[in-house]
Amino acid sequence: MRNQVFIALLLGLVSAVVFLSATTGPMLIRFALFLLTSLPIFLAGLGWGWRFAALAGIVSVSIVAAASNFQVAGVYALTQILPAIVLSYLALLNRLYQPDGADSETVEWYPVGRLVLWAAVMAGTITLAVLVVIGQDFDELRTGLKGYLSETIKTNMPPGADGKPLDDSQLETMTDIMVAVLPAASAVSWLTALVFNLWLAGRITLAAGQLRRPWPDISAMEYPSGTALMLLASLLATGAKGTAGAVGTAFLGAFFLAYVLAGLAVIHYVTRAKPWRPFGLWLLYIGLLVVAVWIAVIIALVGLADRPLRLRERAFPSGPPPPPAPVST
Repeated sequence: MRNQVFIALLLGLVSAVVFLSATTGPMLIRFALFLLTSLPIFLAGLGWGWRFAALAGIVSVSIVAAASNFQVAGVYALTQILPAIVLSYLALLNRLYQPDGADSETVEWYPVGRLVLWAAVMAGTITLAVLVVIGQDFDELRTGLKGYLSETIKTNMPPGADGKPLDDSQLETMTDIMVAVLPAASAVSWLTALVFNLWLAGRITLAAGQLRRPWPDISAMEYPSGTALMLLASLLATGAKGTAGAVGTAFLGAFFLAYVLAGLAVIHYVTRAKPWRPFGLWLLYIGLLVVAVWIAVIIALVGLADRPLRLRERAFPSGPPPPPAPVST
């Protein structure tokens, strides 16, 4: 117990140092550090339980508050610490149940699909919370961002093909587009960080023999019924003006990425035991990096089509294939 408390304290210190370090240095290094800020909290949660994640979080928030101020510490707690604690708690949630026809009870762990869905809701909420912290009124925030982006583009953007700098109408169009997609892009970034850190912490604790649940079959994950309606509602809300439109855009970005992840899971599942699988998956991910938007849309459509078209069931009509290793700690 004493060793576990010490490890939690150390992980909290590491998270605080990574977060504070992410405010200085080259942009690429800052982005990488910011992406990994919550990883120590996830390690504490998946390795020793959510209470130790909470202990690590308290330590890290206290250090950030002492090194900066309470407002920064509050944002840090809301965006990095609290989601890691909640997701760690859900990841280790389980119950005993007895399947029909079985002679004994078995352990059912919290489904991976629901974890991703909770992470998507958190990503959308974090985006809106950060926007509120930056500016109470979204229309006022939009005006400020447009001014900042306009100056940034005017300063750093090369002249057009005719050698002339961008005129005011071109700058207005570019800034309008960038501001419009900002909530969605922010939500996508937050969801990427949450899911990546949860997965990486799971792999690390599994390799160390410390993961407190069996490794799940990620490619078999599914979302609850009605999840597609949440995506549709977010899409419809993007047409609203002001804060309501920002809410819709933020959650549209989060749920869109959630369905991209679902589509990737379907593709990984249906290509099992196929001899061309490694080449096909490499080609898919390269295409996702090169032409990200259109490939991502297609993958998201695969994720949406899985339940109504039963894509995974059709791929293996005689029964599901064995899950890939590792399957247990």
